[in-house]
Amino acid sequence: MKLLTALVALTFALVVAASPTTTKRDTIICAGEEILSETYIGEDKNVKLQHITCPQIATPVKRALAPRQTDVCGNTCDTICFTPSGGGPDPNDCHVIADALRFDSQNVGALFEIGTGTNNTVALFYSSCESFYVNQDSIPQLYCRTDWASVIDYVAPNCQATQNAHGGDCVATDQQFFIQVQHS
Repeated sequence: MKLLTALVALTFALVVAASPTTTKRDTIICAGEEILSETYIGEDKNVKLQHITCPQIATPVKRALAPRQTDVCGNTCDTICFTPSGGGPDPNDCHVIADALRFDSQNVGALFEIGTGTNNTVALFYSSCESFYVNQDSIPQLYCRTDWASVIDYVAPNCQATQNAHGGDCVATDQQFFIQVQHS
């Protein structure tokens, strides 16, 4: 009987240890955010991906004969570091997210779609690092996973305490989207 109890306890401990953690994150991307879906990406399935929607903050601009989606791959963005220094993400943790994006680019597809309207968001989390992509346009967007990975690998090490910063973002020059990198 003791052996059976020990085996059940050991089996339960192994299942719990092997399960990915689903802890509630400390940061809120926007007021009233709603998590639409959650999954894990990358070769090791260790980077959490969430699709998040937020209440409309601004009224979308109506366009005459607007396209059904916009491909914004390769669009340039301007980096803005958050001051003052202290509390930034570990660039090594951010690089894990970038590698997961590159892995999915090769194995899932180079592009991902982000929904319509202001504040539709895709967020990625690993250890101390969080990065999210916010669509600020009124139509869906397509973006390249490898472009997002490059932005993360640039912003994370270049917006640290040595630059009097604690993370930052890269805002598209046409204001259609921004990518943020911060401590999770």
